[in-house]
Amino acid sequence: MKNTAHLTFLSCCIIASFSAQADNVSNLDDSHNINKLPKNEQAETQFIVDLGWDSEYISEGRNNLDKGGITWGTVAIQHGDLNVYATGGRADSQDYTEWNFGLEYGIALADNVEASIGYQRLEFYGEDRDSDNEIFSSLAYTGVEWLTPSIAYTYSTAAGGYFVEASLHSSWELATGLTVTPYITQAFDFQYVTEEHNGANHFQFGVEAEYLINDQIVVSGHFSHTIAQEDIKLEADGNQSSLDQTYAGIHLTWSF
Repeated sequence: MKNTAHLTFLSCCIIASFSAQADNVSNLDDSHNINKLPKNEQAETQFIVDLGWDSEYISEGRNNLDKGGITWGTVAIQHGDLNVYATGGRADSQDYTEWNFGLEYGIALADNVEASIGYQRLEFYGEDRDSDNEIFSSLAYTGVEWLTPSIAYTYSTAAGGYFVEASLHSSWELATGLTVTPYITQAFDFQYVTEEHNGANHFQFGVEAEYLINDQIVVSGHFSHTIAQEDIKLEADGNQSSLDQTYAGIHLTWSF
């Protein structure tokens, strides 16, 4: 079980959308999405604390828990374009704990093109003990105010494969401090989760809402639905029940 493609701190949100300008992207497949202030409002160094809960632990279009949801906690130090973070997750209805430690570097390729690259170490505790190393990257085009295309890549050393997500986000400021972002994501698995099939893994859509309480505190939530595709269906070995997933989550983020 693993929390995929930049479940990491910054890769899941190269820039969180605090305005309709969509100058940031968040990966809603990620279980812990941490918000950032717009670059022109950031101090050179920021400390960030995030607490969140998801009704299910969904990654790569699959529910990683037999029952219940999961609580997340993250601490991060962000200095310029470099982010160092530690994230802990604990299931609320079964014996499962996860730790992620990583770093990520943001790169401005052009005025409207944002990229990132990073590394993270994953540790899993439960009925089985496991670990993994991941190298990840992301690319987003922010030249259109209301539509932001992005692509995310994650390579797992344990699986010897990679996972790709292509997304479209559309951020709208409905009121001062309140942003709503519908999104769609198409995911592809290349021996990252399974070896039997390379190609379409799942399609996902949903909506995220963020409210900027003040310059330091953000509350956000999401409602998401995944539709299983060939990779998940083959893994299920003919069992077509409960392959699609619907889940929601809420986060409180404090930066100082």
